[in-house]
Amino acid sequence: MRLVAEFTTEPFDVEGSPPAHVTDALRAAQDAGLDCEFGPLGTLVRGEQVDVLAALPQVLEAAFGGGASQVTLQVRRDA
Repeated sequence: MRLVAEFTTEPFDVEGSPPAHVTDALRAAQDAGLDCEFGPLGTLVRGEQVDVLAALPQVLEAAFGGGASQVTLQVRRDA
């Protein structure tokens, strides 16, 4: 089964370059081999269930390690 996970890291700042908590979380998902779509309000990742679920702890660690105060996460089956 394939899953889609979408996460948003905060604090949210729309000016300038994305902060470390955003880029570090994205890099962790990319390093895990997930298909990634980076957007202005969040990052969407897709992959096999085992890969997505294994990558999420690293994504969360990267976000909080980069200074996130909160991470909002949604996971669903890929249509």
